[in-house]
Amino acid sequence: MATHNILFICTGNSSRSIMAEAIMNHLGPNRFMAYSAGSRPAGHVNAHALNCLERNQLSTEGLRSKSWSEFAAPDAPTMDFVITVCDNAAGEVCPVWPGQPMTAHWGVEDPGHIGTTDAEKAQAFWDAFMKLHRRISILLSLPIDKLDRLALKKELDQIGRS
Repeated sequence: MATHNILFICTGNSSRSIMAEAIMNHLGPNRFMAYSAGSRPAGHVNAHALNCLERNQLSTEGLRSKSWSEFAAPDAPTMDFVITVCDNAAGEVCPVWPGQPMTAHWGVEDPGHIGTTDAEKAQAFWDAFMKLHRRISILLSLPIDKLDRLALKKELDQIGRS
């Protein structure tokens, strides 16, 4: 079975895309290698996102906020999938990804803009984590190597609507 490279994109690359990267690398080793990036990276990973990952016993090693330009460079890994997880990034003009990866939008509300208390923020990050976890689990259940591009695109888009 082939290993697929997948890039999760969000504007700031500080919460949702970081969590998606960690979830996919935890749930899909040997099937997927996940990365994350942002169109305008914040330069830091949100502490609530890191806490949420750690509470769920996912590795946070090596997670950092980075620009999507790193993945458009000639020496970058070729992406098979590029998934936007925030509505801002979905509407932006993306770089041209070598290899024509399959793309989809899986919008998740920004947990960093929800709540004022620590408990409310923790709940918002938990909710975003669970939505991403569920969507990634569905993707991992698909017979990716047996679906043609059109069927796979339809499935990816459907996951984003679930």
